[in-house]
Amino acid sequence: MMMVNTLSVMRRVMVTPSSSFIRPASLLCTTSTGGSYRHTQQLLNTRRQDRNFSSSQIMLGRSLLDRLADGGVVIGDGSFVFTLEKRGYVSVGSWTPEAAALYPEAVRQLHREYLRAGSDVMQTFTFYCSDDKIQFDKDLAQNANQSHRHNLTSAEINNSACDLAREVADEGDALVAGSLSPLPAYVEKKSKAYIQEEFRKQCEVYVKKGADFLLGEFYAHAEEAEWAIETMKEFNKPVACTMRICTVGDMDGVSPGDCAVRMAKAGADVVGVNCMYDPDISLKTLSLMKDGLKSAGLKTYLMAQPVGFHTQEIDSNPEGYIALPEFPFAMEPRLLTRIDVQNFARKAFELGVQYLGGCCGFEPYHIRAIAEELSQERGKRPPGAAMSPGVEGLKLSFYEEQRKKANVDYWNNLTPAAGRMNVKKVVTQ
Repeated sequence: MMMVNTLSVMRRVMVTPSSSFIRPASLLCTTSTGGSYRHTQQLLNTRRQDRNFSSSQIMLGRSLLDRLADGGVVIGDGSFVFTLEKRGYVSVGSWTPEAAALYPEAVRQLHREYLRAGSDVMQTFTFYCSDDKIQFDKDLAQNANQSHRHNLTSAEINNSACDLAREVADEGDALVAGSLSPLPAYVEKKSKAYIQEEFRKQCEVYVKKGADFLLGEFYAHAEEAEWAIETMKEFNKPVACTMRICTVGDMDGVSPGDCAVRMAKAGADVVGVNCMYDPDISLKTLSLMKDGLKSAGLKTYLMAQPVGFHTQEIDSNPEGYIALPEFPFAMEPRLLTRIDVQNFARKAFELGVQYLGGCCGFEPYHIRAIAEELSQERGKRPPGAAMSPGVEGLKLSFYEEQRKKANVDYWNNLTPAAGRMNVKKVVTQ
């Protein structure tokens, strides 16, 4: 109880305003003098003590809504299909998660990397894992004279994915989110009853396997998101739902504010955006969602899980980052730095977003950047903090030039290079 009270006090402490450099936990250094030196040293000592905080002492047994209710920050996980495709366990194009059943060690390892980085949620690796989507892929393969990669059912994959998520979640104090995603059936204009039955089959597995809450994501149409939420609410679990939209709204022209209101009225406890757009675009969209909820008199938690790439030139393109010429095999030059992510975490927190994570391209080190940036508000650092000294670590370099970089201002003022001669410049400011 005393630990929770301490956290409540810590969450009321505001950090550096967004107009100046944000002093993330992992970038704090001790190069200043006098009072500033002592203050920084005190913060560092506090954070060293935080390494000894047991997450079970802080949040053991608390539900998603309990963790959010007192102003807490919940950190989700990051990229799965994109990351596992790079590692050779997911097929590009279909982006389906049969690796949960075929290569469980690969999925388990990625879960563990996110847990160590600070994730509070192990989301089941069940993206696009409905019988409807699997049959759709089989039909495409047949039409292209290709053999389908597996004969698994969605239930088999979903069961395995749940077991993996729960196994790793229980190694820390993480929650398990049973995850739904869009169906080809919606675009094919099949009935609401058919679509909701597909969602229901997945939810039945998640609930049977003990998922702590249900999460719908990646919806391009507010109506399909509503249908998913209505189905998830049948199972008496907390419900979160995100859409893959930007500031212009969904594929049918529904504004971000109206999308948020419709999801909230359908029964979602947490609403927001995921995938397709970078943090800046996602936060602009979330601001519009927040305004819509406020105008409707609705109080709903907000969440953000953007892509780990810069996508500034598509800020009003409803197709998202798949419209970029580099998608999917040449996205690396657009990767966010961990400093980009720390700035995102701070701005999101100031906007009132309490559930923060990432989607495609968001690697474990990006999640660690969120956990480090908001460590003071959360009252703890990530489990891997002992090996994450940030700027301070550069002081121990053998090379003098590296030691000179052991200060916040250097990294704050750096304009990263693309590292190649032929670069297409898309941002002028």
